[in-house]
Amino acid sequence: MVAIPKVTLNSDLNEGFCFGCGRNNPIGLKLKFVKEGDTVQAEYTPLKEFQGWPGLLHGGILGCLLDEAMSHAAYTTGNTCVTASITIRQRQPIKVEQPLVVTAKVTRHRKKIIETEGRVCLKDGTIVAESTAKQFIAESEEGKADKVREKRSHV
Repeated sequence: MVAIPKVTLNSDLNEGFCFGCGRNNPIGLKLKFVKEGDTVQAEYTPLKEFQGWPGLLHGGILGCLLDEAMSHAAYTTGNTCVTASITIRQRQPIKVEQPLVVTAKVTRHRKKIIETEGRVCLKDGTIVAESTAKQFIAESEEGKADKVREKRSHV
């Protein structure tokens, strides 16, 4: 059996500097997720500053979109998590300055791990990327499951 590492972190997110969702990060994506049923969803239009090949979204930004969505899905369980592994499948190139819808949901919740899946779609529903991830449930320094110390009205 593989030992799952103990993860502790500062879960006070009031600073707002998360690259994915932080409102105070001047270079961040500023994603705003809303919960709809068992999924979280955000709309996002990538700026041309986030391109890789001319006119196409950089794969690292695509990964960030999916990682952020799946992390937010895990947060809906009331746990603070950090991504342990992520797998991404891009189905087609994604143009910058094209509106996208990013969604994610929890697929399995175990004692120390939350499994999630995410998608990036065009506004017409065409799936352009899919992902799965495993999230470590973090603990506080006291050794108890930690909770996000912030009111996340958008999750």
